[in-house]
Amino acid sequence: MDVNNAFLQGDLLEEVYMEVPQGGYKQSSYDHSLFTKHARGEIVIILVYIDDLLITGSSKELIQEAKGTLHNNFKIKDLEELRYFLGIEVMRSKDGILLNQMKYALGLISDLGLSGSRPVTTPLEVNLKLTTIDYDEYVGGVNDLVLEDITTYEDLIGRLLYLTITRSDVSFGVQVLRHFMQGPKISHWNATLRLVKYIKNAPG
Repeated sequence: MDVNNAFLQGDLLEEVYMEVPQGGYKQSSYDHSLFTKHARGEIVIILVYIDDLLITGSSKELIQEAKGTLHNNFKIKDLEELRYFLGIEVMRSKDGILLNQMKYALGLISDLGLSGSRPVTTPLEVNLKLTTIDYDEYVGGVNDLVLEDITTYEDLIGRLLYLTITRSDVSFGVQVLRHFMQGPKISHWNATLRLVKYIKNAPG
């Protein structure tokens, strides 16, 4: 569901005091955007992200009640069955629910200019040895330049971390490469690009 015109309200010029409406929902202590309600032996779950809401549960009746309450208080558009949310595609089959981030992965590959690159079959190069700047200075004789734009590396690692939601096969490689975010070098950047080429091998 999507809340209409959530960002089109003007700035408030006076103090406004609000209280939580009595709807019977309990906020999760682990994720403050997650709310649950138990009623009549059933459960309904609402996840809130800015102006988007996901509603699910064990009872269609409770779900419809939740939607009705929201419709009565806000201008809301019901998008019906979930298909896409925050870069994650949701597909249903007789065997269950499948999540994938193919569109997200293809966008990442395109943004890095790797659409025409040759895919590789492993996330990290075999016997790859990555070192820190401090280590290089200690041992000496290492010809590995420091990456000029650290934020580019940080951004790419962040995007790859998000991809691990559905891609456990790249989790180890991303965890290795994230250790160098404080001082990335050219070798780290190249290893990260290789990991993206691995994703290109099977983006979904």
